[in-house]
Amino acid sequence: MGKNHEKLLNNLEEYRKSAGLTQQELSISAEVSRKSINAIENGIYIPSTVLALKIAKTINCRVEDLFQLPAVRNT
Repeated sequence: MGKNHEKLLNNLEEYRKSAGLTQQELSISAEVSRKSINAIENGIYIPSTVLALKIAKTINCRVEDLFQLPAVRNT
Protein backbone atom coordinates (compact mmCIF):
# COMPACT_ATOMS: atom_id res chain seq x y z
CA MET A 1 0.00 0.00 0.00
CA GLY A 2 2.83 2.44 0.76
CA LYS A 3 2.77 5.99 2.05
CA ASN A 4 -0.21 7.04 -0.04
CA HIS A 5 -3.23 4.78 0.10
CA GLU A 6 -4.90 4.72 -3.29
CA LYS A 7 -7.83 6.75 -1.93
CA LEU A 8 -6.01 9.06 0.47
CA LEU A 9 -2.90 11.22 0.17
CA ASN A 10 -1.11 11.48 3.49
CA ASN A 11 1.25 14.23 4.72
CA LEU A 12 1.17 13.33 8.41
CA GLU A 13 4.84 12.44 8.81
CA GLU A 14 5.97 15.71 7.21
CA TYR A 15 3.68 17.85 9.37
CA ARG A 16 4.48 15.91 12.54
CA LYS A 17 8.20 16.37 12.05
CA SER A 18 7.74 20.07 11.20
CA ALA A 19 5.88 20.43 14.49
CA GLY A 20 8.85 18.89 16.28
CA LEU A 21 6.88 15.90 17.57
CA THR A 22 7.84 12.26 17.80
CA GLN A 23 5.32 9.58 16.97
CA GLN A 24 5.14 8.84 20.69
CA GLU A 25 4.39 12.47 21.64
CA LEU A 26 1.69 12.73 18.98
CA SER A 27 0.16 9.43 20.05
CA ILE A 28 -0.12 10.57 23.66
CA SER A 29 -1.88 13.78 22.67
CA ALA A 30 -4.20 12.01 20.23
CA GLU A 31 -4.89 9.23 22.77
CA VAL A 32 -3.80 6.35 20.52
CA SER A 33 -0.80 4.04 20.43
CA ARG A 34 2.46 4.99 18.74
CA LYS A 35 1.87 2.03 16.44
CA SER A 36 -1.38 3.65 15.28
CA ILE A 37 0.45 6.84 14.32
CA ASN A 38 3.07 4.77 12.50
CA ALA A 39 0.36 2.82 10.64
CA ILE A 40 -1.35 6.06 9.58
CA GLU A 41 1.93 7.57 8.37
CA ASN A 42 2.67 4.44 6.34
CA GLY A 43 -0.76 4.33 4.71
CA ILE A 44 -1.73 1.09 6.43
CA TYR A 45 -4.54 2.62 8.49
CA ILE A 46 -6.93 5.44 7.60
CA PRO A 47 -7.85 7.41 10.73
CA SER A 48 -11.40 8.06 11.82
CA THR A 49 -12.70 11.61 11.58
CA VAL A 50 -12.33 12.06 15.33
CA LEU A 51 -8.73 10.84 15.32
CA ALA A 52 -7.85 12.99 12.29
CA LEU A 53 -9.28 16.03 14.11
CA LYS A 54 -7.29 15.23 17.28
CA ILE A 55 -4.09 14.88 15.26
CA ALA A 56 -4.67 18.12 13.36
CA LYS A 57 -5.41 19.99 16.59
CA THR A 58 -2.20 18.71 18.18
CA ILE A 59 -0.12 19.66 15.15
CA ASN A 60 -2.00 22.97 14.80
CA CYS A 61 -3.09 22.51 11.21
CA ARG A 62 -6.18 21.59 9.23
CA VAL A 63 -7.19 17.99 8.57
CA GLU A 64 -7.02 18.87 4.87
CA ASP A 65 -3.33 19.73 5.32
CA LEU A 66 -2.69 16.19 6.55
CA PHE A 67 -5.01 14.15 4.34
CA GLN A 68 -6.38 14.79 0.85
CA LEU A 69 -8.25 12.84 -1.77
CA PRO A 70 -6.29 12.38 -5.00
CA ALA A 71 -7.21 14.62 -7.91
CA VAL A 72 -9.90 13.15 -10.14
CA ARG A 73 -8.83 12.77 -13.74
CA ASN A 74 -11.39 13.47 -16.43
CA THR A 75 -11.25 10.89 -19.19
